[in-house]
Amino acid sequence: MATRSVDDVRLTTRGNTRILDTVVQILETEGYEAVQLREVARRSQTSLTTIYKHYANRDVLIAAAVQRWMDEHRFAKLSSQSPQPGESLYSGLMRMLRAIFLPWEEHPAMLTAYFRARAAPGGQHLIRHGLDKAVPAFLQVLDGIDDSFIADLDTIISTVVYGLLGRFTAGEIAVTDIVPILDRSVLHLTSGYQTQHPRNP
Repeated sequence: MATRSVDDVRLTTRGNTRILDTVVQILETEGYEAVQLREVARRSQTSLTTIYKHYANRDVLIAAAVQRWMDEHRFAKLSSQSPQPGESLYSGLMRMLRAIFLPWEEHPAMLTAYFRARAAPGGQHLIRHGLDKAVPAFLQVLDGIDDSFIADLDTIISTVVYGLLGRFTAGEIAVTDIVPILDRSVLHLTSGYQTQHPRNP
C-alpha cells in the first residue's frame, strides 16, 4: 500500500485551507445560499473531485468552514480567559459570553451561517465542538457553584441563546442586541443566587 509523502500531506492541508477560506468568503459576502460546490471549486482553483474527496456534500463543507472560522475567531479568546480576583458569578459568566459573542458582531453573516449549519444534516457536531471548546473555561467560572443551579442556568441560558440566534437569523433583532439581552438575563438569573451564596474574595 502506497504511503503519502510529507509534501502530499502539506498540499492537501493547503488545499483544504483554500477551500474552507473560499467558503467563508462567500458566506460573509454573499450569504449561505451562494455557497455552491461548483462555485467553491472555481474560486478555490480546486476540482469538484477534490472537494468531494474531503466533504461528502454541501452541508458538510459549510459546517467544516464554519467550525474553522469559529476556532479562529469565536473561541480564540477562551483559552486566555481566567477568573479574576473577587469576580462575581455574573461578571465571570458575562466575561465568557462576551468573549464568545462579540466576534459575531463584526461578522454577522457567520452567525447566520452557524445557525443554519447547526440545523442542517450533520450540523450537530458544531454544537458538540463548541461545547468541547467552551465548557472547560466555563467550569472555572462555575467552580464552587451549586450543581442544581448550574443545571438550571445551563438550561435557561442555552434556551435564551438559541432563541436569540433564531430571532437574529429571522431579522427580528440586530446582532448587537444579543449581548445586552444576555447581560440582563444573566444578571437577573445570578443576582438571587449570589445573595444567598456570597463568594469569598
